[in-house]
This record gives sequence, C-alpha cells and structure tokens, in this order.
Amino acid sequence: MNIPFIKYTKVYYIFSGILVIASLASLLIFGLQFSIDFSGGSILEVDFSSCGGSAIASCEGGENRPENSVIQEKLQDFDLGEMVIQPIGVNGVIIRMKEIDEDIHQQIILRLQEIQPKIDEKRFESIGPVIGKELRQKTITLIIVSLVALLAYITIAFRKISRPLSSWQYGIISIITLFFDVLIPVSVFAALGKFYNIQFNIPIIIALLTLLGYTINDKVVVFDRVRENLLKNKEGDFDACVNRSLNQILVRSISTGSCTLLVLLAIFFFGGETLKYFSLTLIIGIIVGTYSSLFLASPLLVSWQKHKNFALRKS
Repeated sequence: MNIPFIKYTKVYYIFSGILVIASLASLLIFGLQFSIDFSGGSILEVDFSSCGGSAIASCEGGENRPENSVIQEKLQDFDLGEMVIQPIGVNGVIIRMKEIDEDIHQQIILRLQEIQPKIDEKRFESIGPVIGKELRQKTITLIIVSLVALLAYITIAFRKISRPLSSWQYGIISIITLFFDVLIPVSVFAALGKFYNIQFNIPIIIALLTLLGYTINDKVVVFDRVRENLLKNKEGDFDACVNRSLNQILVRSISTGSCTLLVLLAIFFFGGETLKYFSLTLIIGIIVGTYSSLFLASPLLVSWQKHKNFALRKS
C-alpha cells in the first residue's frame, strides 16, 4: 500500500504552523518559571544522625534518613517554591529551595527536628543570580554547539548527494525541524509553569539535549532512505522518491517511538518526582519529533526542491 503522504503537504504545514504560533504565544505570554538552578536560591544540607520515629525509612545498615515525602510534608507550610530533596551519603539530604532568610531557616530546622530530634546541619548557603546567569549562558552555548555539530555531521554524511538538493540543505532542514521539536515541549512547560507552578530546571534541559540526539537520529534514518532510493533511481521523480521512502520507513519510525514511549510512561508514573518532568519532556518531544521527521522534514525537502526548480526556470 502506497500512502500519498506528500499530497497532504499543505495540511502538515498548516497544522505545524498552528503549533508554532501557539507555542510562541505560550512562551511570550506565560514565560518560563526558572527553578533554583537558574534563578538562585538557598541550599540546606542536614544529616539525620540516629534512628527514631515512624518516619524513618530504614535503620538497617546505619541508614536513618526519612523518606523525601515525609520531609516535603513537614515543610509544605513554608513558601519554598519548587523544593528539590536530594539524598546524600547514608543519612544526609540536601534541600534546594527558593532564597529564604535566617528566620525561615531556623523554622525549617525546628520542623525537621520533629521528624528526628538529633539532626546535624552541615551547611546553609545561598546561590546568587550570577551562578544562575552562568548556567543559562552555558545551556544556550551547549545547544548552539550541538546544532552546529549536527549540521556538520549531516553535511558530511550526505556529501555524495548532489541531486536534486545538496547535502547541506538536508542539514538545514534538520535544524529547522529540531527547532520545532524543542519549541513544542518548552512551550508546554511555559503553560504548566503558569497553571501548575512547574519550574524549568536542569533535568528538563538534559531531557531536551537528549531529545536533540534522539530526533536527529530519526531524521537521518528518513533522509538515508531517501538517499538510497535516489541512488537506485537517479532519473526518477523526487516527489515520488520521498513518498516511497516515507512509506518504507513509516512502520519502523512509529514502532521505535512507541517502544521508547512505553519506557518513558513507566518512568513518568512510577519513577518518582525527580524523574517525572524529565520523562514528560521526552514523551512530548518524541511524539513531536516522530511527527516532524515523517510529516515535516520530508515535505520540506520536496518544497525546497520545487522552489529551486521554479527559481531556475524563472531565471
């Protein structure tokens, strides 16, 4: 069965355009709520030195640390923003929160002592906005470097292709669709931050960088099939070649994406709070990336080729 994918190019463009406009509107109207990783805040490290009370997770092997949920419940009355609790060592935890003053700091210590009277405060310090600014700059730099590296890779990998498009044009289309793949999940977090106070943090950034690698692989697979069909039929119609390639790769792309989504859904529902939004970013990104690989990147190839031919005829 040969599905005429390229026939519905205008539908893909209209749908993709609506998504881009909605995403940009979400970012402009809502903005991103940056976590302590970017905006600065306070860090408190404490050590639970002895067993006692029903809140302790386990006292076997010397582990006296209470469950994260117990700590969150004890501190939920304070306005601490997005609180991140990170276990450290055998008995310790690091609590990251928005910047607090000394009065709130002492109240938190008293509240933690309700869980375990004998706690040892290791450190309490603030992360200033300079560090947050550095993190943002490094993240942007890393994304730019990644995109340039991807463009160079595709240009080199497809260097033997010169008809009807050059290898660098495949790379440019990949970058355009990668921007689409990243924009959609970022805009979703802008809306989630507005309505559910979900903050943009380092795990989400890591997920976005992971997403770049995953979706570029999907696009390379599609483009590689187009390259194979071009080499087999050098005089054939480019539209038909791309459409045939999409039909050949459709089941593979959907199957790969579906299997990955099953794992990510399990992480989202059962992986705990730390991995929840990391997995959600990848879930949204993989769905969008699979769509863009099949129904945006390939039609863009055909559109660019038609525009190139039109320009040549006109000249």
